[in-house]
Amino acid sequence: MPELPEVETVRRGLQPVLEGARIERVETRRPNLRYPFPDRFGERLAGKRITSLGRRAKYLLADVEDAPLLICHLGMSGSFRIETDEDATAPGQFHHERSKSEAHDHVVFHVADRKGAPARVVFNDPRRFGFMLFAERNGTEHPMLSGLGVEPTGNTLDGALLGGLFEGKKTPLKAALLDQRLIAGLGNIYVSEALWRAGLSPLRAAGTIAGKGKAARERAALLATSVREVIADAIAAGGSSLRDYVHTDGSLGYFQHSFSVYDREGEPCPHTGCAGHVERIVQSGRSTFYCRQCQR
Repeated sequence: MPELPEVETVRRGLQPVLEGARIERVETRRPNLRYPFPDRFGERLAGKRITSLGRRAKYLLADVEDAPLLICHLGMSGSFRIETDEDATAPGQFHHERSKSEAHDHVVFHVADRKGAPARVVFNDPRRFGFMLFAERNGTEHPMLSGLGVEPTGNTLDGALLGGLFEGKKTPLKAALLDQRLIAGLGNIYVSEALWRAGLSPLRAAGTIAGKGKAARERAALLATSVREVIADAIAAGGSSLRDYVHTDGSLGYFQHSFSVYDREGEPCPHTGCAGHVERIVQSGRSTFYCRQCQR
């Protein structure tokens, strides 16, 4: 499942084409993705201008004039492709082959960009776990968005906030970080990476980084910094380059080559002076990668 950095990378790739663009028409080539399309989906968007393209957690949000807010989720295999009359291919170097079958091109937005140039934005999703839904303009009351926690970007997520969120929680630290009601957008990969950077075990109780003690405050501050930095690094690198993830220009990201522990079972721990090795354990049915020697 693409995580926050992948979705932000997609947003930035789509932004120059879609922000300010007029939607001429929308093709839906099947009645549903994960969920059925909203009633009169294409009709309600046709002729309208996209005023802004945003992101909340792992959701893309398109603010369309005189229309509901459009919520898009990539699911496990969804990707967008930009086509113009001059360039109808998906350039970029692929490390893992992507579906090129038009059978998986389920939605096509025919737009005229802010300069009037025509373009097509195609949503391809072989597994059809993605979706497109409508919400009220501010989106805050929609079930997909209303319960989301704080974004793990910027300075909002600091040690004091993290300590407050985890106070009294006996659940494992990794599970608490993945709780979208507390922190929105974190996923399995970047939580493993952030915990390694902070030197904290994914198995320790979340409540142990809360409280007024100096040690707890230091742990919370270090973890908050590690979360923000690993997300920022991933966005700057263009995402994690998962097997089913691709940029809007057709190329894959390269942050996976910078992973310190994720998917590196058996390799030496990269921390300087640590003699441990990366281990893989399963928590709630999901793989966790960590070094038991330096993550306490």
